[in-house]
Amino acid sequence: MFYILAAVLIIFFLASAIKILKEYERGVIFRLGRVINTKGPGIIIIIPLIDKLVKVSLRLVTMDVPSQDVITRDNVSVKVNAVVYFRVMDPNNAIVEVENFLFATSQLAQTTLRSVCGQVELDELLAEREKINTQLQSILDKNTDPWGIKVTTVEVKHIDLPQEMQRAMAKQAEAERERRAKVINAEAEFQAATRLVEAAGIISKHPEAPQLRYLQTLKEVSTENNSTTLFPIPIDLFRVFMKKEDK
Repeated sequence: MFYILAAVLIIFFLASAIKILKEYERGVIFRLGRVINTKGPGIIIIIPLIDKLVKVSLRLVTMDVPSQDVITRDNVSVKVNAVVYFRVMDPNNAIVEVENFLFATSQLAQTTLRSVCGQVELDELLAEREKINTQLQSILDKNTDPWGIKVTTVEVKHIDLPQEMQRAMAKQAEAERERRAKVINAEAEFQAATRLVEAAGIISKHPEAPQLRYLQTLKEVSTENNSTTLFPIPIDLFRVFMKKEDK
């Protein structure tokens, strides 16, 4: 009976003393409440009832930041959500310096998202998203550095605008397109008028040019299938009447 009990105690001791950590895991060992070392990966031997092992994953963590109600600098209410990518660089600090580094990083990301988006106008929030992402990443990385956490990337995923603002922006975009169309049309009219003035100047220097142009137009019209017959009348026939009126 004694040997059986001893064998059970030995098995229990070995099961409690031997820990296996994966390649991406590290173990922070507390001995009587004090951090003594960080070990892993592989087989780790601890002293049961004296040592406590806390596992920390070193893999990249993808954290979704819930939608936050934000009022931009130009007083527009929007909902913004984002995603944060980070990893633990120092397991000791991640366990000792903060109670729950995942929860702490999530709360910090939410408050930072509201703060940064509230400092910009709506147009800047929509057009300069890369700049806002960089600013968010810089602030989060600076604040989580004492926790042994490295924030690698922050991406704003979606910006939810109110229906009234969506309609207003649609009207603004339509008005902008109409303005561009009118400007383009006016520019085309100006260029056409300029060309006509230049053409009139050339024709005035060459009296035979109108007749040649008239014949060319007649040729173009005759190629079409129609029943209209045109007879060219030389412009010189009207000069006689014009001279009589002058007299």
